[in-house]
Amino acid sequence: MYINQPMHLSIEIILLISAFFLLVLGSVLLIECITALFPLTSTTSKIQTNKVAVLIPAHNEESVISNTLKSLKSTLLPHEKMVVVADNCTDATAEIASRAGVTVIERQDESKKGKGYALDYGLKFLENDPPEVVVFIDADCIVQRNTITLLTEKANNTGRPAQAVYLMSKPNQPTPKDSISTFAFKVKNLVRSRGLVRMNLPCLLAGTGMAFPWSVIRSVDLANSEIVEDMKLGLDLTIAGYPPIFCPEAHVQGCLPQNSKSAKSQRTRWEHGHIQTLLTYVPKLIQASISQKRLALFLSALDLCIPPLSLFVAMWFAVMCTSLLFAFLMSIWIPVWITALAGTFILTAILIAWSNFARSDLPLLELFAIPFYILWKIPLYFKFLVQPQKTWVRTERD
Repeated sequence: MYINQPMHLSIEIILLISAFFLLVLGSVLLIECITALFPLTSTTSKIQTNKVAVLIPAHNEESVISNTLKSLKSTLLPHEKMVVVADNCTDATAEIASRAGVTVIERQDESKKGKGYALDYGLKFLENDPPEVVVFIDADCIVQRNTITLLTEKANNTGRPAQAVYLMSKPNQPTPKDSISTFAFKVKNLVRSRGLVRMNLPCLLAGTGMAFPWSVIRSVDLANSEIVEDMKLGLDLTIAGYPPIFCPEAHVQGCLPQNSKSAKSQRTRWEHGHIQTLLTYVPKLIQASISQKRLALFLSALDLCIPPLSLFVAMWFAVMCTSLLFAFLMSIWIPVWITALAGTFILTAILIAWSNFARSDLPLLELFAIPFYILWKIPLYFKFLVQPQKTWVRTERD
């Protein structure tokens, strides 16, 4: 097969850039997973928080909010109060929360849907008697004991947003897809966050189990309909000089939906939102890193560049197949070796995370279902190219 010299050179450059990009991201992922193995130093509180507000946005959560409020009420201290924002509800969410003895405020505005609007409404309500720290908890989460206290202490002591460990449990009748999804969630929200805190870098906000000093959270505008408003909020605060800090002692637990349609809707929102945020904020972080002369912002950009784990593996597979094809056609072998090294880094990182943090959640045999899980998600990524989800859609509860 004859290919002229300029075309040959162009193909080689494209393959080299693609392979090197995967190698860099694979290296970052591996470093994060390795540093996550080092023990974390626990910090004791030096500053007592006098007033804490727990803000719970809720949209038609009558089936789950009772359990969330019970788990919270059993752990709250006298200076910690709960406020439920019943946002555009058409069910009994507000009544159930009121019967539980917590403060309930209701918002009705069909033109402005989304968790960001609900949180903004709750913060405006708190302005009359502002707390020192406000904690955001989703209405479908179970909060472990001392989580609120640990988060508020961390936020108050550091003057920065604090993020708890937020993990997903499998539904009652889990499939291998559920096990792998739970594992991928743990890699992102626990393993990589542990690695980042060990390297003294900011973590991403996960949407629930987040504590903010009052002055910090009021410095940004939350009134938006972003589908992953938590990631956007954390990155905006990082650029503004308030990088979120990971609080591994605090734990919040959610549950993957049993219904396959709900699961697909939830994953579409997460994955599309992640990719959109990646494309939007990586250039912003790099630009801010240069203008503010903050290396941490550039390293945060590298961390954000890592796509969802299944997409990352699919990207590696596509580059490897393409590199092998042109290696046999045109004898361009260097991209193959670089891509192979990147794949080794990615596989090693996944095995480190699995063996040290998820062995009990994901049996060894179910690891072999990962290729089928990736195939199941490929249409979701193609949909992003054709019709990306841009509006917030609530996941239906089981």
